[in-house]
Amino acid sequence: MMNKGGTSHDWEAPALVLSAAPLGEANARVHVLTEEHGLVRGVAYGARSRAGSALWQPGNVVKTRFQARTTGAMPRLSGEMLYGCGFRLLDAPLALSMMQSVCVLADTALPEGEPCPLLFAQTVKLLTFLGVDPALSEREGLPQVVRWELALLADLGFGLDLSCCAVSGATTGLAYVSPRTGRAVTQEAAGAWQDRLLPLPDFLLTEDDSGTLQDWVAGLKLTGYFLARDAYGQRHLPLPAARERLSLRAERALLPDPAPHQPDGQEGFGLAPD
Repeated sequence: MMNKGGTSHDWEAPALVLSAAPLGEANARVHVLTEEHGLVRGVAYGARSRAGSALWQPGNVVKTRFQARTTGAMPRLSGEMLYGCGFRLLDAPLALSMMQSVCVLADTALPEGEPCPLLFAQTVKLLTFLGVDPALSEREGLPQVVRWELALLADLGFGLDLSCCAVSGATTGLAYVSPRTGRAVTQEAAGAWQDRLLPLPDFLLTEDDSGTLQDWVAGLKLTGYFLARDAYGQRHLPLPAARERLSLRAERALLPDPAPHQPDGQEGFGLAPD
């Protein structure tokens, strides 16, 4: 909104904090996601104070005021907390990795200044879910993250077509995705090409979040492939480290628990597993 003098552009909106980097001794360069203006980059003065650093944490939803002297100038940001996510996840490392990955992907993949009302709503919904019950998020958050990444790909123009088989047109029996076209393929149509296709986990073909950890890891590999190739590879950038850490953490969760450590000199003399 422009004031009567026509020299500033002020507006307010809920904004999701994606990143905050130090700028001088007291301020920060902050990136936020908004419904109407998409990705916005601005400066938050006093953001490195105790109160400011708590406010401008990635994952927080902040009622934000944007002030810019001229159109196109980097705005000055101020605001008040609407919902805090990050601090709720400090004791939930997998859920924290989910939140960090989502914020970094949105920050680095989305174009600046383009409206994204649907993706904004999906992102806020996901982070709210992660923060409300961190223990539940540790168990059930991954399928929602995979679905969000599919939505991100679609918003960027790289959406996958999982509606029917690219070869036969069948809508049932879908088991793979072509890494070339991003379209689904049935088990029967895959034939001898199965080893060159990406597994399509069943939970992505339903509306619920059913499935196993193994299915969800397969989902992360599927979306990760297209994010790396299309969203980042076309710009000659690697997949963000936060996304790679999420994949590694999820894969480690598949590993069996290590055997309890035996006291020195006692290795091999405990009860043997069945």
